[in-house]
Amino acid sequence: MGTDSRGTEPLYTPENYNPEESIGRLIADVSGRLLSAFDDEMTGMGITGAQWVILMRIANGCGSTAAELCRFSRYDTGSMTRMLDRLEEKGLIRRARSDKDRRVMCLELTETGRGLYPLMPPVAMKVLNAHLRGFTREELDLFKGFLNRMRINSEQAALDPASPVQNPSRSGAAV
Repeated sequence: MGTDSRGTEPLYTPENYNPEESIGRLIADVSGRLLSAFDDEMTGMGITGAQWVILMRIANGCGSTAAELCRFSRYDTGSMTRMLDRLEEKGLIRRARSDKDRRVMCLELTETGRGLYPLMPPVAMKVLNAHLRGFTREELDLFKGFLNRMRINSEQAALDPASPVQNPSRSGAAV
């Protein structure tokens, strides 16, 4: 549950909460449509939108293990293992045992994966530009600022055992 600019009043209350217009619903809807658009664009490259996200994370150093990728995504470990298996079967990634901890398997792009990488950012630009049509640069910067603030709030709430995010029974309302 968010608060107003002073941080004292809840923005959503039982009186004004409309599930069809909630920020959670809007973000989920847009996220799903973005992923679907990535799926459509990536068809010719032989990967899905979900695989695109994982490959970009690995390529940009934002996830070098399955555990790190699970933390940012909504995949459980079994789903992530299957996703990584498919990417490995396509010859796009490889698993290599960590030098620091032999229990850990590090992920890296193969030569084929590195060859595909330069084709991937233009897909993001095309999909994002289509979804941001009509936005000004200032609106985009403001929107990114809002999303980053939500991300920070989410990260802080996840660390707070008293938070409704950690203990849903405290919140009283669903997203």
